[in-house]
Amino acid sequence: MSKEPTAAQKMIGDFAPKLVDLTDRVLFGEVWERTELSKRDRSLATVAALIALNRPDQLRFHLSKAVENGVRKEELIEVITHLAFYSGWPNAMSAIMIAKEVFSKA
Repeated sequence: MSKEPTAAQKMIGDFAPKLVDLTDRVLFGEVWERTELSKRDRSLATVAALIALNRPDQLRFHLSKAVENGVRKEELIEVITHLAFYSGWPNAMSAIMIAKEVFSKA
């Protein structure tokens, strides 16, 4: 029985197998599976960090992941609005445009 390839395996598995291994096993395995925070809370923290650091490529993925983890679209929009005052207006404007794009596909 074959296991479906992960997103990282599909994107860069043949190019950077060690990075894929660390992404799948450590980041999404050991880190995301820790019980001290729910996946919902981890998603909120991750989205906030990606907005503050202006990481649009990763933000696209994590906005969708946050919805899968129980964060409502309205909550994510509110986080972006809130962060405009803490991480900068340009970061928030970029993030809201990405959110609009991601949520229009859902």
